[in-house]
Amino acid sequence: MLTQDNRKRIIDLINREVVPAIGCTEPIAVSLCVAKATQMLGSLPEKIGLYLSGNIIKNAMGVGIPGTGMIGLPIAVALGAIVGKPEYELEVLRDVNADAVEKGKQYIDEKRISISLCEDAPSNLHIDCRVSGGGHQARAVISRAHTNYILLERDNETIFREEPQTETTDSSADDIQLTLSMVYDFATTAPLDEIRFILKAKELNLAAAEVALNGGYGHSLGSTIRNCGTKYFGDTPLARMVTYTSAACDARMGGAPVPVMSNSGSGNQGITATMPVVSFARDINASEEQTIRALVLSHLTSIYIKQSLGRLSALCGCVVASTGASAALVYLMGGGFNESCAAVKNMVANLTGMICDGAKPSCSMKISSGVSTAMMSAMLACNNKCVTAAEGIVCDDVDRTIRNLTSIGREAMQETDRLVLKIMTDK
Repeated sequence: MLTQDNRKRIIDLINREVVPAIGCTEPIAVSLCVAKATQMLGSLPEKIGLYLSGNIIKNAMGVGIPGTGMIGLPIAVALGAIVGKPEYELEVLRDVNADAVEKGKQYIDEKRISISLCEDAPSNLHIDCRVSGGGHQARAVISRAHTNYILLERDNETIFREEPQTETTDSSADDIQLTLSMVYDFATTAPLDEIRFILKAKELNLAAAEVALNGGYGHSLGSTIRNCGTKYFGDTPLARMVTYTSAACDARMGGAPVPVMSNSGSGNQGITATMPVVSFARDINASEEQTIRALVLSHLTSIYIKQSLGRLSALCGCVVASTGASAALVYLMGGGFNESCAAVKNMVANLTGMICDGAKPSCSMKISSGVSTAMMSAMLACNNKCVTAAEGIVCDDVDRTIRNLTSIGREAMQETDRLVLKIMTDK
């Protein structure tokens, strides 16, 4: 049984990791860094120089920037300087409007922005922004997490400095180190009033899905399945789960100016941890308590996996979040802890190795694969079917199984990550 102190630490962890974000979090983090440097400079920069880790570049190349109708980093950088407010954090571009977009286009045309790969970045998530203008200069550096400043300078005077750390895990010394049994215990026993806040994830991500279902964003996978796919997918709980999850991703990757609830710095992970649970809970007429507990189980399982995987890697984040969703679907189906463990093992046996080739509209297709696999894994688990320790990287111990997954994503796929970036930048 968890102590009250550990419950509080887990709640604090969820509140840090499950937060609203407008747009893809990598270009938005760049916008945030630019906005902070601009704020310290005190005027619109004449020049902006950015030095970025490969994963930041990879995840920002092909994604829509909210409210602009444009893709990629240049417009995100320009708007960060023109209208970005650092206090909004991952909603830094909340105030974007048509006038700001036109000014941003002009700013780009004036060749004020330079973007370079930081070859020796201390983290897969690293943003070094240097701005100058009016005889002054300022610098802001974000590293390891999307809102984590490690250096702030103005005119070479240090305002704040935190020594960079090599990224081996995604957890700080202050974070409680989770196990799946702790996650399950918390999700199923915590006082309801202490975890009711997770319903905000349902509200935001469902609203994003509705936006895409009523308008053309990304590849319109969600609306295509709903409007044209009944003949092939049927009118089933799985079809609706895929529809609403992919639609929310369509909106986010297509640049809809709406917030989504992220998980561990990723909006798509937040969507994938939320929407299958919300859709299935609605279909089975689950109670509010069941929905709340399932959402907490899904999101906290995802956070737990990310603690050892790291913020950004060559492993697609949908693998992480759909694994959390599968454990939550088991709970909604009436299964217990053992069945949730089985679902996690089934997921690891199936989806391990799905690569991340950047944030982009087609992420909705990968998310749909994750949702379908989550349902299949949960159904197997609830029928006492589980991949065994004799098969692949799965172990009898579920936590060791998760570490096997994350070590592959964090360590073994590093060369994959470099090759994916090379392919993307050489096109």
